[in-house]
Amino acid sequence: MMQKNDVIEVTIEDMSAAGEGIGKADGFPLFVKDAIIGDTAKVKVMKVKKNYAYARLMEIVMPSVFRVPAKCPIARPCGGCQIQEMVYEKQLEWKETKVVNNLKRIGGFSEELLKEIVEPIVGMEKPFRYRNKAQFPFGTDRSGKIVTGFYAGRTHNIIANTDCPLGVEINQRVLEHVMDYMEQMQIKAYDEETGSGLVRHVLIRYGFVTKEIMVCLVLNAEDTTGLKQVERLIEALMQIEGMTGIVVNFNQKRNNVILGASCETLWGQNYITDYIGSIQYQISSLSFFQVNPRQTERLYGLALAYADLKGHERVWDMYCGIGTIALFFSQKAKEVIGVEVVPQAIEDAKENARINKIENTTFYVGKAEVVLLQLYHEVERQREEVVVVDPPRKGCDKKLLETIVEMSPEKVVYVSCDSATLARDLKFLCGNGYGLRRVRAVDLFPMTVHVECVTLLTRSEATQ
Repeated sequence: MMQKNDVIEVTIEDMSAAGEGIGKADGFPLFVKDAIIGDTAKVKVMKVKKNYAYARLMEIVMPSVFRVPAKCPIARPCGGCQIQEMVYEKQLEWKETKVVNNLKRIGGFSEELLKEIVEPIVGMEKPFRYRNKAQFPFGTDRSGKIVTGFYAGRTHNIIANTDCPLGVEINQRVLEHVMDYMEQMQIKAYDEETGSGLVRHVLIRYGFVTKEIMVCLVLNAEDTTGLKQVERLIEALMQIEGMTGIVVNFNQKRNNVILGASCETLWGQNYITDYIGSIQYQISSLSFFQVNPRQTERLYGLALAYADLKGHERVWDMYCGIGTIALFFSQKAKEVIGVEVVPQAIEDAKENARINKIENTTFYVGKAEVVLLQLYHEVERQREEVVVVDPPRKGCDKKLLETIVEMSPEKVVYVSCDSATLARDLKFLCGNGYGLRRVRAVDLFPMTVHVECVTLLTRSEATQ
């Protein structure tokens, strides 16, 4: 019987959804962080459950043919890049397999159907330096020195790193300016245990097309009076080419939420602008915007292609955020109606429509499942309706799915960041008059376990 602290040799045969290697010892599954498919490894058992166990990687006895050196020296302790030591082509294969397996296991779709409709995953030619946003926590090490970087996996211990290879190179220069300023002015970093200290996080946004940069300092303060002689920091940051705005965000709450509700602009503007395709967007420190703009354009392009709009359709965009998909679809639709629960996001969506001179969009604040049903009964019905959903990781609200079935649009385009909840929702829709027609994964997050997916459903008899 396997016990805690046993050291055994195991061959990794599969990987979990969280990116852990899975091997078996006498038929008993072991989950091993940092191991990849094909590794033979010596591992130490850390926790034993009834039907499986967790183990720590001690030594790679025989490396997998898919193993490559990590580009980042702290990839393992950081935990943000769970699969950076796997060759990228194998990452793509694994992600596509994960999507297909979820559709089979959770969605109940047949292997024959999926072989017919699943299209090859869309990867990146250069899978590093793709993030347009980075959030760096600040703290103090044991020697009292200010540090910034990333939290170690499942902890709030900061691993010092100012140059993550997934982020843009300018991040390092910004962080060095902030840290130098804090040391010169003897400004303390935030301490989670005591609630003292001033600087909690630094958020950096970068426009891949415009090259604009915005820095947001997240402070443990009510206003800027706690940041003495801030002009020196502003002057230093202003020297960085592309800097368009320096903002402070105030957050005094003792929780894990990074951003507080209010911001103040110290210099310049409180947003950057960037493009997805030909559509321009204003992106503030509080805005949700996809972190990989190059792949986002490909994702939305696929969604638009799946919708196959002819110019006379009404499109309903649920969970519309700042209007990213709605404005993208407005180029081909007769009318687009967007719904989002966050009021500020709707204001941003309206402003984005204005700056692009787009006049065929309307945006509403409210819960998607409530507003969709209410509006659908108020507007004049038309034959060709298309619903687009891009929900958070938890998937669509059950009432929204029921409303979609009730209104019976000709097509549903579902964009998902979690193939497990996607499969659950597709099972419901395909059990209520829809058929799954097209599926394609898009890798927006190389080196991590996450993958986006776009699917097309059309009104018909159930196809499972």
